[in-house]
Amino acid sequence: MNDPQLRHLTCASSAGLHRIDYWEWGAAAHAAGRPTVVCVHGLTRNGRDFDALANSLSKRYRVICPDMAGRGQSERLANSALYGVPQYVSDCVALIARLDVERVGWVGTSMGGLIGMGLAALKGNPIAALVLNDVGPVLSAEGLARIGDYVGKAPSFRTYADCLAYTKQIAAGFGPHDDAGWDMLARHYWVQDGSVWRVHYDPRIAEPFAALAGQPGLSLWGVYDAIGCPSLVLRGAQSDLLPREVSEEMGRRGPRAHTVEFEGVGHAPSLIPANQIAVVEGFLEECL
Repeated sequence: MNDPQLRHLTCASSAGLHRIDYWEWGAAAHAAGRPTVVCVHGLTRNGRDFDALANSLSKRYRVICPDMAGRGQSERLANSALYGVPQYVSDCVALIARLDVERVGWVGTSMGGLIGMGLAALKGNPIAALVLNDVGPVLSAEGLARIGDYVGKAPSFRTYADCLAYTKQIAAGFGPHDDAGWDMLARHYWVQDGSVWRVHYDPRIAEPFAALAGQPGLSLWGVYDAIGCPSLVLRGAQSDLLPREVSEEMGRRGPRAHTVEFEGVGHAPSLIPANQIAVVEGFLEECL
């Protein structure tokens, strides 16, 4: 597997400036004028979640995987209330401007999909193809409650083996993986801090998430219906966040997304297994 280049840019919020770091793959593809694909992670995760997918895509595309504010290498926000989709969309607009491209493919897992929906619904947006990974305009209360049970509450551990075991517990919905796959999911989720390992995100992201999870019946159908680009929905067949009836409705309205389900997977497909990568690659090849 190739190693990505770590780059950064400065973004603005109502609380001041903050640094966003992003991982760039596919320098040769970029030099050859190939399209750019932006991959955005879920709530507590970071851009290294996409290592397997980005490594494969980088043969044909320039691939950009940001650590959203408060995650991974990126700075934490001074005001925790800003940890929400509006700020993330603003940061991604700045990121795409830095990339100096007019159109991008977008792969968004969970929160990353919500950011992609928000951006793709805007007039004049740069998204030419949208992959929504186990997320949609309506999120189940059950799934939100499960995530709320662990976000911001992760313990610290003395050994990486303990970190790996905890990751397998909270990320069981990602589906079955071999040892290398679980290591890929845990390695960048934790960071060593002196003699202990801790999660690689700002625990304060739990504060605005709790407010969101407390709004039953929240609907983003108006946002979804404003999307005009080709769209693909990936769904774990056992997902507790994206109900099947919602994904089916997504295929009937708005961009009329095509849906692919993965058996034995909940929330959310990790995009590490070869069959999941192949689905994303096939869709992007048709659209970009």
